[in-house]
Amino acid sequence: MPKISEQELLGMPASDYMNEKQLFFFQHRLMELKSDLMAEVEQGQQAIATTNLALADDLDRAAAEQENQQHLRFTGRKHLLLRKIQRALEKIKDGTYGYCEISGDPIGLQRLLLRPTAELSFEEKSRQEMLERDYSKQR
Repeated sequence: MPKISEQELLGMPASDYMNEKQLFFFQHRLMELKSDLMAEVEQGQQAIATTNLALADDLDRAAAEQENQQHLRFTGRKHLLLRKIQRALEKIKDGTYGYCEISGDPIGLQRLLLRPTAELSFEEKSRQEMLERDYSKQR
């Protein structure tokens, strides 16, 4: 199936939501994102593995440890995103991709273009964030 552009995707009628072309578009985008992230994770792991903590200077050793901690944090975040990407790819296979997990409403092409791993519609995500804000204010 030939790849379509974002403009073609957005130009499709609402009645065609999550048709075969759209699913193919997002599957391709998610696979590219997954590939890029896996390469970044590999680079981060190599950077950590090649760090020399036996440096003579305490300041150099502390700076290297801090850099390792930063690599670990970034790598951890990328692993979380990789799991979300895998979940989104599974949803494409089972036909639930693009629909809100809570309401079942369409998430929308614009939102999926910005965040292809989105699981909630804009309305549900806004409500969730508002509840979280209210909860944190009560604490």
